Amino acid sequence: MARPPKKARDPANGGLPSKKQILDFINTSQGKAGKREIARAFGISGGAKIALKRLLAEMAEEGTLAGNKKDLREKGKLPPVTTLEITGRDRDGDLVGKPLHWEEDDGKRPIVRLIVEGSGTDADIGIGDRVLVRLTKLPRDAGPASYDASPIKKLPREKRRVLGIYRASKRGGGTIEPIDRKEMKSWPILPDDDGKASDGDLVRFELVRRGRFATPRAVILESLGNPDDQRQVSLIAIHAHGIPEDFPEAVIAECETLEPPTMDGRTDLRTIPLITIDPADARDHDDAVYAEPDNSGKNDGGWSVIVAIADVAHYIRPGSKLDREAELRGNSVYFPDRVVPMLPEKISNDLCSLREGEERPCLAVRMIFDKHGDKISQLFMRAMMKSHAKLSYQEAQAAIDGNPSEKCLPLMEKALKPLWAAYAAVNAARERRGPLDLDLPERKIVLDDKGRVANVVTPERLDAHRLIEEFMIQANVSAAETLEAKKTELVYRIHDAPSPEKLKGLKDFLDTLDMKVPHLGTLKPEAFNVILAKAKDLPVPELINEVILRSQSQAEYAPKNIGHFGLNLAKYAHFTSPIRRYADLLVHRALVRALKLGDGAMRDEDIPRLAAVAKAISDTERRAMAAERETTDRLIANHLADRIGASFAARISGVTRSGLFVRLKDTGADGYIPIGSLGNDYFHHVEAAHALVGAKSGEGYRLGDVVEVRLLEVVPSAGALRFEMLSPGSKGHFGGFKAGGGKIPRQRLGAGKGRGSKGGFRRGR
Repeated sequence: MARPPKKARDPANGGLPSKKQILDFINTSQGKAGKREIARAFGISGGAKIALKRLLAEMAEEGTLAGNKKDLREKGKLPPVTTLEITGRDRDGDLVGKPLHWEEDDGKRPIVRLIVEGSGTDADIGIGDRVLVRLTKLPRDAGPASYDASPIKKLPREKRRVLGIYRASKRGGGTIEPIDRKEMKSWPILPDDDGKASDGDLVRFELVRRGRFATPRAVILESLGNPDDQRQVSLIAIHAHGIPEDFPEAVIAECETLEPPTMDGRTDLRTIPLITIDPADARDHDDAVYAEPDNSGKNDGGWSVIVAIADVAHYIRPGSKLDREAELRGNSVYFPDRVVPMLPEKISNDLCSLREGEERPCLAVRMIFDKHGDKISQLFMRAMMKSHAKLSYQEAQAAIDGNPSEKCLPLMEKALKPLWAAYAAVNAARERRGPLDLDLPERKIVLDDKGRVANVVTPERLDAHRLIEEFMIQANVSAAETLEAKKTELVYRIHDAPSPEKLKGLKDFLDTLDMKVPHLGTLKPEAFNVILAKAKDLPVPELINEVILRSQSQAEYAPKNIGHFGLNLAKYAHFTSPIRRYADLLVHRALVRALKLGDGAMRDEDIPRLAAVAKAISDTERRAMAAERETTDRLIANHLADRIGASFAARISGVTRSGLFVRLKDTGADGYIPIGSLGNDYFHHVEAAHALVGAKSGEGYRLGDVVEVRLLEVVPSAGALRFEMLSPGSKGHFGGFKAGGGKIPRQRLGAGKGRGSKGGFRRGR
């Protein structure tokens, strides 16, 4: 490869380039520009290199240059190509970031605005990401941003942002308390490094080392708020996972410009007694239902069911600021102490909430079922509706059970009884279909007025829940079937069958319980349901449910269909919650396009992006699940912080080579027992049996065992609990393991007494 021609030097400068020439070269260089690159570019060799070194040192002393001899730049200016950390959005909703590498003596770190085109490299860039970018300098009066940046490459993301809780010392400075129970380390903060943070603040920090052999210490970069403030515990998870919280001003402003819907092109459903059935504390209502006998004369005993969903696509148009924001968020995130919504409140709680007695635009599907509950046909329509009643699950169930409220009395014949009769038929078809029937009750945290845990309850699972769930599933199936029939691209909700590796692990575990995986030809959920049915007669049915759940693949979004294994459905797409899931909004737009239902349809240019968007919203869904789980852990850890030394009934919820995870019976709190605290025996991890077994005694602890534990340590900011085991191990069949068989190889054992008391936190879940 030929070298570029050498640049002209300044004869008046002793044959060296002028300072301006050096700065011009550095500012236009496509890579690093150090002493070597400058010498090569200007043809400097031999003794002239010493003179160049002096010139560069002089420029550094003058404050013209910054950096080091291998990577020079004009002081206070960024190179044309640099790495950004995306830190937030500006008032217009554009992503903004700060350069990762910046000398603090250059002044305030500049703000860079990322110009995202919405495709290719740009499609899934979000807050917390690091991006290699090409910069364009902006005029001084352009606003708070000093540069525009176009992405070159999204860099691998750090697992978590470096965050912690600042605990101030009376003597100045303090320490950083961890928020991640996998990294239970604290870091010292010197008084000059506290970034003016207050005690208890969530802070972003970096680790610095003053010298090659010095101990690293933390320097606070930014204070993010105080999680101890009322209803702010979720603040930690929001920042740790880079979840967008506040809506940019431009997005809020766009809400005020939205056009109200008209009846043009819409079916009039306002006289149909559609009703909403939701949790008692629901603030938005995006689905309504109605059923009546099919009076067509061709379907004796059949049913007509309407599922009406808020017409979010009318308001959120492709390419708008609202659309870009919704895509960035991917979904709403539901914490015990607050909700971080996908859409602004003006839309989610007003314009698109199917409020009782108020007209609302909707996208509805009328489904015809025969008397056996099998679907015969479906018809989608853009419509206008009016909810005739807002009911809670408990209120609707009580009415059907014979205790109707005054509100429900006039609804019994025209709404509630037909719904339950139609559900009876559809549920019979569901039973024949045989979806995976796991019984894993969910706990709900009830907070007091200070945002602290008042109670942990397990809501009763009612037929009213199952009715709404099954009608929503049928509407989702109808959407996928309709779009496939129209050969329209869409985003499916897919769920793959369990992998061979997970099936083998499940088989090995069931062997330890003398249970077998039935051979039913092609693997279907029915095979697991047979096991679950048998488990009901065993002492530990919860254990079987848990292990089968762990054997399943994770559901996700994709434009290529493989079916939904768990629901045992060949075609499935999310349609019923466009207020809180971007995937559903995409399906609405696809239906509007396929059926020519008016404005707000999916555009041609949106189709090539579906794969990238599907991956991005699958990621935001997992992010939300992790953030919700961590916040629950922190709330309960706070709740238990003053109960050190107390004993609790628990069940073993996880078994690893380094110890046991346990879940408390009353609160559902998760904690850890390091293997070193189990006794004087050496414990062998029998993976197939999900057990730790004593090498000498043969006594073991198995997944699902009911035990008593004592709380030893709590780190509320990390949601971390450490226990000790009070219950003795049990004798049993642990996958063929035999006690007293000689010394077990060291790598297969816990280290007995050698384990540190905090080792469990370092190896947390």
